[in-house]
Amino acid sequence: MNSNLMEEDPILTTSAAARLLGVATSTVQLWMESGAIESWKTPGGHRRTRESHIRALMNRVSGQPGAPERRLPPTPTDPEFLPNPEPGFPVPDDEAQRLAALAATGLVDTPQEERFDRIVRLASKVTESPIALISLLTARRQWFKARVGLPAQQTPREWAFCTHAILQDGPFVVEDAISDARFSGNPLVLAAPHMRFYAGVPLRDRAGNAMGTLCVIDREPRKLRAAELEALVDLAAIAANEIEASGEN
Repeated sequence: MNSNLMEEDPILTTSAAARLLGVATSTVQLWMESGAIESWKTPGGHRRTRESHIRALMNRVSGQPGAPERRLPPTPTDPEFLPNPEPGFPVPDDEAQRLAALAATGLVDTPQEERFDRIVRLASKVTESPIALISLLTARRQWFKARVGLPAQQTPREWAFCTHAILQDGPFVVEDAISDARFSGNPLVLAAPHMRFYAGVPLRDRAGNAMGTLCVIDREPRKLRAAELEALVDLAAIAANEIEASGEN
């Protein structure tokens, strides 16, 4: 019985899956790594999937009746989701996997959404911070899915305090950027918005990939009270869940 099922639903290599989907093998590899295609690794480290997974994905993408629409991540030719070969800023050890997971959410460069706007409004209020952001970090920029108190939609990745925050297991706090050698010369400190205080919490998916942060910013040096930091962490968990749900839709 099991043998018959395997014959009816053969195991596919990445190349075979790519031929069925009509895309490059490297694209299938990215989609497998990001979870857009269900797969597993052989003992030798090669990705495999079932034909049924590919057929189901083809049905979702083609919009067949009764099948939910699935947004696929950008292809590996998009430099936004390929590790920067000369980043000029610290990157996680799993940067390639992190970028693939971020691509799979389909959130970068999408319109504002109330579910995220509500979170930054609450973060601003509970910490009494004039600026609050949900920042998503591509290979080359930090892009704000939601923001309060900041007109800019994005900055270069090199300027992002959040680049340092995603390297942490917990909150990352800079009480006075002017006194911190890592940030004292940062354009965001020396010019508008004149950042002095920053507190960011990494937004991680179930696999531990940090998509970006929920962060709050002030123009004066300060500290967060324990209750404020706890509230920021709780709101970050809500934001991370919303990001995860985006990749599943």
